[in-house]
Amino acid sequence: MRQLVLILDFGSQYTQLIARKIRALNVYCEIVPYSVKLETILEKRPQALILSGSPSGVNSADAPMPSSEIWQTGIPILGICYGLQLMVRQFGGKIRQAGRHEYGRALLEIDFPDELFADLPNSFQVWMSHGDEAEEIPEDFVRLAHTANTNYAAIKHKSLPLYALQFHPEVAHSDYGSEIFANFLFRIAHLQADWTSSAFITDTVNHVRMRVGDKKVILGLSGGVDSSVAAVLLHKAIGNQLLPVFIDTGLLRKNEVQQVSAMFSHLPDFKFEIINAEDEFLSRLKGVTDPEAKRKIIGKTFIEIFEKYAEAHSDVVFLAQGTLYPDVIESVSLKGPSATIKSHHNVGGLPSKMNLQLIEPLRELFKDEVRAVGTELGLPNELINRHPFPGPGLAVRIIGEVTKEKVKLLQDIDDIFISELRAWKLYDQTWQAFAVLLPVQSVGVMGDARTYNNVCALRAVNSQDGMTADWTEFPSAFLRVVSNRIINEVHGVNRVVYDISSKPPATIEWE
Repeated sequence: MRQLVLILDFGSQYTQLIARKIRALNVYCEIVPYSVKLETILEKRPQALILSGSPSGVNSADAPMPSSEIWQTGIPILGICYGLQLMVRQFGGKIRQAGRHEYGRALLEIDFPDELFADLPNSFQVWMSHGDEAEEIPEDFVRLAHTANTNYAAIKHKSLPLYALQFHPEVAHSDYGSEIFANFLFRIAHLQADWTSSAFITDTVNHVRMRVGDKKVILGLSGGVDSSVAAVLLHKAIGNQLLPVFIDTGLLRKNEVQQVSAMFSHLPDFKFEIINAEDEFLSRLKGVTDPEAKRKIIGKTFIEIFEKYAEAHSDVVFLAQGTLYPDVIESVSLKGPSATIKSHHNVGGLPSKMNLQLIEPLRELFKDEVRAVGTELGLPNELINRHPFPGPGLAVRIIGEVTKEKVKLLQDIDDIFISELRAWKLYDQTWQAFAVLLPVQSVGVMGDARTYNNVCALRAVNSQDGMTADWTEFPSAFLRVVSNRIINEVHGVNRVVYDISSKPPATIEWE
């Protein structure tokens, strides 16, 4: 049975970073709401629990509280920031508002030799972000470390496997964060590093074979990394029982159908059917401007097409999709602290009732893990390193109503941007790049004549998994060339802007 670490989410902006740190150590983990019932936790049989930070204070009337029985389960627990304060309060210590709030870097001084800090220096930089602090720790606890402004920066229970940190080891600003997690997981919780691409492939293939039996599976192939890896993984599991379908929504990148066909041509036994549904999607999107409504319409239309296709094929029971873990996190509110950011068409955009059962073989993975699995499966680098593309396609990159004319405009803009990225050898230097067509027109001068045309925005970000991202700093000479080409070659555009927003506070896609 696979080992598991559960992260109880109390609403911290860093919760996903905890998961990434743990996954990077080849240990599988899941994020669950802080309010999850104890019996649910025990059913999952985790080898360790991690309590995230929170924007709340433990002394407030509406402070998020986990099951009071988790402390006595014998499961090793690591509390982070709010998790420390929660642990202190639960065992009878005192939490107060810090006399001096601590935000940013601080020098951690180790006071007590312990396995949590094994093989680490006696002092190093950590990242603090808290307004409350422990005034007194319970008598059953011992102080492990402090900073100049925080007396109890790390503590542990004297007899139970309970540890807590006031700082955030999950953020890049903290030195030795990965080593601290590794010490907790391997030295204290005694886990093994068994979360690997090859192990994931073996487990998934066996699980899919057992679930599918002799039935058939439809897969929505888009040509993106996620659906392509899902397709090859499922083909490995069930062979010709997989029916890949490429739906041309009319919302794809320029020449996408031809490019996808070429990419899969190296797999002679892998065939997929192309369905042209451009008119159907565009007609349903007519007059729609709300981004969530767009996603719901697109998700519903996808399902209807798949179900119609399934009716023409016997023994089709399942629909497979390339849903990833960030899709699940962003689409499902974790009751209170974590808000639903936006629905993904392959999660929140699906209708509540479908005739097909879902199979999502990549649902547990972050994007970089999907790429690693694809490499393990032998997919070409050209496909593995392709930039992410949203399931709803260009519909969520056209702000406002979607029309065929706007799609054509954006396809041409995006094609210039991406082709120049490749020409300048910058494509692989950024995680995702794309263009957005804005519902704005601006005055310009072209050929001594006044113009009043469209504005487009270029967006490029660097990220590891899409949960956080920073904008990519391209050379100004490159941006100048791209802007000139778009304005000169795309009729109807006279202004190009570059988006320099990070995530958070912005999302990567505009809608």
